This record gives sequence, structure tokens and C-alpha cells, in this order.
Amino acid sequence: MTEISNLNENNRHKYATRNLWTGILFGLGLVAFIDEAVFHQLLHWHHFYDKSTSDIGLVSDGLFHSFSWFATIASSFLLADLHRRQAFWLKRWLAGLFLGGGAFQLFDGTIQHKLWELHQIRYGVDIRPYDMIWNLTALAMILAGVLLIGRVKLHSYQTGDAKSNGE
Repeated sequence: MTEISNLNENNRHKYATRNLWTGILFGLGLVAFIDEAVFHQLLHWHHFYDKSTSDIGLVSDGLFHSFSWFATIASSFLLADLHRRQAFWLKRWLAGLFLGGGAFQLFDGTIQHKLWELHQIRYGVDIRPYDMIWNLTALAMILAGVLLIGRVKLHSYQTGDAKSNGE
């Protein structure tokens, strides 16, 4: 049993970066999917692109939904490969999930909403509370991801498991 544990530990460190990036891709897809399902489809607050007709808005939503679907599926294949290699590292994957989800949401809330003005979270209301909640939630997810990475690295260094790549 000890040999298997050591193999798993070695594989986790060998594929530490892949665990993180798989989580980031899954986080991007998951948060994009939640945004699409909740704010676009269920609440009808906006389309991905609101500067044209409703038909164009629906097409843009379909493309956005395709992005979230492909990101989630691609990350699922990468995740399956990590499991096959006995290299899955939950804390690093979760750190990636929070980083990817937070990065997507912060990009959406700052670049797409404000800089490019593709759409707003909601129309016909004071948008400031919505923007604040949206962007603070994004920052909280990013902070959670950074803290998880820090805990994983600290634990590795304290137990002497740190590898030459610093993971």
C-alpha cells in the first residue's frame, strides 16, 4: 500500500500544473454555464451581446453556451486523464476551479460589461449594487484559489514533498 501511496504522491507532484489548469478550465466553463443558464435564460436579464436585435442576442448566447460546454467537457477529459494516471490532486484542482471561475467573472464584469459594453448584468435598475456584488464575488473566488495554492505549497514544503519545480 505504501508503494501505491508514494506513486500517487509522485504523480500528483509531476502533474501539479495540469491539475491546476484542468481546474481553471473547468471553473471557466462552470461559471460561464451558470451565467448563461441563470442570467441569460432563466432571468432574461441580458444576452451575451445586447447591442443588436434579440435574434442576434440569442445567437450570441448560443455561442457563449457552446464555449462553456466545450470548456467543461475538455476539462472533464483532462480530469479523467489525471485520474487514470493516479495524479489527481483535489486541492490544486479546486484552486484552479476558483481561479478560473473568478477570472472569468472578473473579466465579464469589468471588460465585457464596462470596457466593451457588450451587455450589463441587468437593465432598468441602479446597476452599481449588481456590479459590486458581481465583481466582489469574482475577487473572493480568485482569493480562495490563491489561498488554496498557498496552502498546498506550504504543506508541501513543511512535509518535504516539494519538487524541483516548486509545486
